[in-house]
Amino acid sequence: MADTVLYEVGDALATITLNRPEAMNALDVATKVALREALREAADDTAVRAVLLTAAGDRAFCVGQDLKEHTALLAENRAKGTTDTMSTVREHYNPIAHTLTTMRKPVVAGVNGVAAGAGLGFALAADYRVVADTASFNTSFAGVALSADSGLSWTLPRVIGRGRAAELLLFPRTLKADEAYALGLVHRVVPAADLAREAAAVARTLATGPTVAYAGIKEALAFGSDHSLDETLAKEDELQTRAGSSEDHAIAVDAFLAKRRPQYLGR
Repeated sequence: MADTVLYEVGDALATITLNRPEAMNALDVATKVALREALREAADDTAVRAVLLTAAGDRAFCVGQDLKEHTALLAENRAKGTTDTMSTVREHYNPIAHTLTTMRKPVVAGVNGVAAGAGLGFALAADYRVVADTASFNTSFAGVALSADSGLSWTLPRVIGRGRAAELLLFPRTLKADEAYALGLVHRVVPAADLAREAAAVARTLATGPTVAYAGIKEALAFGSDHSLDETLAKEDELQTRAGSSEDHAIAVDAFLAKRRPQYLGR
């Protein structure tokens, strides 16, 4: 794994850190590949029960595509008469967004600064966003004559509604942390100095929680957003049956009756 993405597991929590602070954590090919593989590793590791996605430095979470590298690749492909430059969406952005959104464990994004373009897309693909009061957000794509990727056309309207999503995509502008919170784009705003501690605390809480139930909640929310009531009720029945037969459910019920805190096993 490239050193532009750091991967650490401890106490059932996988911490994945974008590590190009000198480039505002922009996504060059090496970083995209490393991030994709780190997320797949976390998703597949049964010892991991939650994921924290964060970034090094204090200026940026991720400003999206590394435009210096992108410009060089565009020129190279024009010379060849190909359009392979945009294959990065299929090869990198789509798998990253898909893994973040669908992994059967909760993902927390700790946003320390600018989250733009794909950086915003990855933050929105997480289940919970803790952000520094110095953070800011921008869709960015239309500003460089591009559409949307990294799952933004799916996540953004589900988070803030189709109308506001269209506005932010058509007319990119910077949203400060307080406005992002007011729009419902983020869940918690904390002082920048406290971000690492606060985001890790949220992620650790989820890492010790009922993992099967969390997986069901993620799946139910995704399913219910674009299915009928009857289909959603059937899905709830399926997911609740799965959660109800988990060891964690039995642990929770026993703990409730005994008036003590449950110690979940994540299964």
